[in-house]
Amino acid sequence: MPDRPKVLIVGGGFGGVRVALGLTKRRDLTVTLLSDKPYFEYLPALYRVATAMAPLGAIVPLSEIIKGKPVEVIEDRAVVINPETKTVTGSSGKIHEYDFLVLALGSEVNYYGLSVLKPLTFGLKSVRDALRLYEHLDELFSSMEKASDTQRVESGHVVVIGGGATGTELAGELTADLRRLAKEYSFDPSYITVDLIDSGSRLIAELPEEVSARVQERLRDLDVNIFLHRSVVGEHVKEIYLKDMHLKTKTVIWAAGVSPNELYSKIEGLSLDGKGRVVVDEFLRAKGYENIFIVGDGASDPYAGTAQTAIREGHYVAGLISRKASGGKPRPYSPRKSSFAVPVGTGWASVSVGNLKINGRVGWWLRRLGDMRFYLSILPPLKALKFFFSSSGLNNIDTLISYVEKSN
Repeated sequence: MPDRPKVLIVGGGFGGVRVALGLTKRRDLTVTLLSDKPYFEYLPALYRVATAMAPLGAIVPLSEIIKGKPVEVIEDRAVVINPETKTVTGSSGKIHEYDFLVLALGSEVNYYGLSVLKPLTFGLKSVRDALRLYEHLDELFSSMEKASDTQRVESGHVVVIGGGATGTELAGELTADLRRLAKEYSFDPSYITVDLIDSGSRLIAELPEEVSARVQERLRDLDVNIFLHRSVVGEHVKEIYLKDMHLKTKTVIWAAGVSPNELYSKIEGLSLDGKGRVVVDEFLRAKGYENIFIVGDGASDPYAGTAQTAIREGHYVAGLISRKASGGKPRPYSPRKSSFAVPVGTGWASVSVGNLKINGRVGWWLRRLGDMRFYLSILPPLKALKFFFSSSGLNNIDTLISYVEKSN
């Protein structure tokens, strides 16, 4: 009996998990999911992790998602990908072979040439990043009992750089969280300042202007200071320098942009576009390759960069591989614009679905329903409800920290 074709999926994010789940009924294929973490990170919840509001569902063990399914999960970080030998070498030194390769490597923080900022700022690309920010803020406020007024002003001043969805969501949640910390540590809330800085002319530039304006209005209602047309030119330990001003702070959060995982640029033979994404054909195959598929932020899809796009691409690639394995004729992929739901503070969100725009509490519940729908798509109903409704607060944050530490 001939060996079953090997499908190797690299990356345990939205796209990679979707491909794996889409192939679980194919008993004629050997499916392996290679991930550098033993858990899936629900990125839309990161801003809530950073402000002690997230459910444990911010991370879901891959073993729970794949349980009982014919998919092997291997924890290893891909470091070398060789299309000629059809192999992926992991940081463990192990060599993983494939017949079909799906790369769903995601993205990483882009400092736009200001790499000096990396050790001085807080990112928000992983649960570990979010926990690091949470711990920093908690320690900062807990040490302010005998601080001078100057130290209190700097400690209460938080600067978020980047007015996209991530920066906007975080800034909106921070004002309430910092006031919670102030109350907990008897810190005068009048010292608290949250600044949101962006180099563009408006927030969340990828959304319609009317949505951007409504989100901006909501942030100002939450006492967030918004600075547009400001570019960062440098930062030291306590001062961040913009083109025409500088701000004293002990907390700078970098949410100004991402770029495709750098491993894509190290794979010999792949063609990259001007944004560093892999050029793909109408079947999401890397240009020039019949058996390498790109899913998620690394593909030159005009709508790349959202979870919805990664999920849609993952679903398509799983179906395409199934048809190829059965000798069927593949159908081209059709890129589609994603809907958006941007929460700004608890109980409020701006939702944009085509021409439909909904703001406020209804938007918030629509966003929560979208979250619930995703959990149901990767877990059995009872487990999905368990992760979605798991309680929030410091005890769960501590549990989250413990889980992440044990997993690394």
